[in-house]
Amino acid sequence: MPTLKELFALFGKEAPEVPVRGLTLDSRRVEPGFVFVAVPGVPLPHRKPLDGHDFVPEALARGAVAVVGERPLALPVPYLQVADGRQALALLARRFHGEPDRKLLLVGVTGSKGKSTTASLLHHLLKRAQGGSALLSTVGLRLGEEARPPVGHFTTPEAPEVYAFLREAADRGLKSAVLEVSSHALALKRVEGLTFRVGVFVNFYPDDHLDFHGTAEAYFRAKALLVERSDLAVLARSLPHFPRLAQRPHLSFGEGGEVYAEGLRETPEGLAFRLHTPWGSGEAFLPLLGAYNLENALAASAAALALGVGLEAVLEGLATFPGVPGRMEVVLKAPFRVVIDFAHTGKSLEAALKTLRPTTPGRLLLVVGAAGERDPQRRVDIGRVAARLADKTFFTEEDHRGEDLFAILEAMAQAARAEGGVYELVPDREEAILKAILEARPGDTVLLAGKGHEATLERGQVALPWNEREAALKALRARGLP
Repeated sequence: MPTLKELFALFGKEAPEVPVRGLTLDSRRVEPGFVFVAVPGVPLPHRKPLDGHDFVPEALARGAVAVVGERPLALPVPYLQVADGRQALALLARRFHGEPDRKLLLVGVTGSKGKSTTASLLHHLLKRAQGGSALLSTVGLRLGEEARPPVGHFTTPEAPEVYAFLREAADRGLKSAVLEVSSHALALKRVEGLTFRVGVFVNFYPDDHLDFHGTAEAYFRAKALLVERSDLAVLARSLPHFPRLAQRPHLSFGEGGEVYAEGLRETPEGLAFRLHTPWGSGEAFLPLLGAYNLENALAASAAALALGVGLEAVLEGLATFPGVPGRMEVVLKAPFRVVIDFAHTGKSLEAALKTLRPTTPGRLLLVVGAAGERDPQRRVDIGRVAARLADKTFFTEEDHRGEDLFAILEAMAQAARAEGGVYELVPDREEAILKAILEARPGDTVLLAGKGHEATLERGQVALPWNEREAALKALRARGLP
């Protein structure tokens, strides 16, 4: 167990030889023997940020043996003042967990869309070909063959959880780890201190996450940090900033890139195409719906090939990929189809609906909401897309948090009305799913969008247990279907 003396020595600060049992930036998670790191909250347009310094008394009451913060404070325990609390948290976490990244080949995956699928697929390719790989992603954790639920509600958890995960992976003797890395994680220094063997940049949509980053340029710069910290970048040739990123050692994919596809054929079972690479070519099949998954397949294949996985192993791995929970997940095929997808923005919802339309002889029924305390433009975009591309939409809840649910529903409804859409407002999500499934007829597709894999539903300040698949199965049983 590391001591406070060892940890504070990182910053040239003297401290006693007190054992440290853990560290956190959440005062509610402090236990006796923990170091509490006070960081300023994240400013967002819809709410005043919390400030960790206001919670120092609670941390002390819970047994913190030391505090790290950015303000001058006089405390009854050792205190370390730093210029950047988040950077300090990451560096302390790395030392606390014994620098586990030194024992692992790290691969990072970022992009506006497709991060989870690309990371999961790359993990599958590495695991099949080389054995002993870990995965940290939005949809869950994997340590070899063991699967676990995701840590919290973030794509990439805070630095103590990231390093704890890497420590466990290294202790189990795993050789590599694939990390899904969000722009928030990079900007908020959740992966500070890590160097990646390969950094994959799948795509970039400049209008995403502007509530946090402020501008498209700031959003891009955050994502570009992954490339700067990678020995080799695997880049989509279509990236608008490709020339800037390509100044570093790189491998490109997509049209005009070194790894590309020809002859894409969409089937009800998945995507068939010919894969071309500097290592050779071959016929490939990926059992996922949606032409947009070709981009994810090329990104994962390019990274795997760059890491030494053979072409035949890549082709075999693509064909045996089991899919990603909550990403175009088919719950029922007949007499009508029920599909779960994480699509929670206008763009991703449009892609999902356009993917399902060609293979839906009947109607497209949609259940969707919009998250609270996020960019309000999202709910407008979702309402418009739903009206244009779905035959009927059931607007419902999706983590409205501290915002008024009915105001969110009305914003989506207003956008849908302007497009002449057909819809119902059903505030309770379970009831909305039931209504859609009871209304479905043979040949229809019911798309449950927005929640995907997520295990909680946030109502106000309460995070309720949630399982979208179980909600769908319950509704199907109510209709008398298996």
